[in-house]
Amino acid sequence: MKRKLDFMSVLGLVLGVGLMFIGIVLTKDLETQAYIITVVNLLSFYDPTSIAIVLGGTLACLMIMFPASQFRKIPAHLKIIFLPNRYDPKRYIDRLVECAKKARVSGLLALEEDANQMENAFMKSSIMMVVDSVDPEKVKSQMESWLDNLDERHAQERVFYDKGASLGPAFGMIGTLIGLINMLKSLQDVESVGPNMAVALVTTFYGSLLANMIFAPISNKLRVRHEEEYLCMRIICEGVQAIQAGENPKLIEDRLIHILPSYQQKQFGVSAESGEDKGRKAKAPREKKNKGK
Repeated sequence: MKRKLDFMSVLGLVLGVGLMFIGIVLTKDLETQAYIITVVNLLSFYDPTSIAIVLGGTLACLMIMFPASQFRKIPAHLKIIFLPNRYDPKRYIDRLVECAKKARVSGLLALEEDANQMENAFMKSSIMMVVDSVDPEKVKSQMESWLDNLDERHAQERVFYDKGASLGPAFGMIGTLIGLINMLKSLQDVESVGPNMAVALVTTFYGSLLANMIFAPISNKLRVRHEEEYLCMRIICEGVQAIQAGENPKLIEDRLIHILPSYQQKQFGVSAESGEDKGRKAKAPREKKNKGK
């Protein structure tokens, strides 16, 4: 399965960092009312102590909460975000309908050759259970178990980033409190209040940045990727069971199409309206015509 760069993820990251950079360096001259670029403003947002408190504290807590294996998965998760596998429901539906047609003509054993050529491991294993004449209830139970395991495994991996998103602002506040305590100790020096207050607030900035620009987006994008994969796995699950039951390929296709969200059903020429509603609308003109007669 070919991987393609997700331009939306890259564009979102570049746009977020770029606009934040502009917001820091772009200032308004009170005399001329003109905007000027002041690169030196970046120095006001750099504080090694604050970075150590927020980043170090967050990583330390994550190390306590999770095993080392979770940290080793980070590169793989970033690859899923920026270079994801493309799960195309239409591709799976078309393949399952082809298998249904072949099974109806040549029998279920004829699907063994097709199964060996399938790239998707879940689809291959499911078809092979049908070829091996496994009891339909066991096939259903096994596939549903795989789906449950997929859902649970992906949810556990997202917890790592959800915890990071909650820890970042917490350590930002801790850093701010440390800065305020140090500032209050030297409150008699009025000139130092402003700079010390700025340094104290920088830690809150780092915490918010860590949560809302890194951890939360990663968690949400992993959830989106999971939903894309899970939808295709559900289609495979329903399709394989229907093939084993010997259902009509056209009925199988209709059932699988209606699993999709309405905006994806349009790929198959299906509108958001149900067939029942279409039937009512189609009958209405005839009834009106008959009344006119």
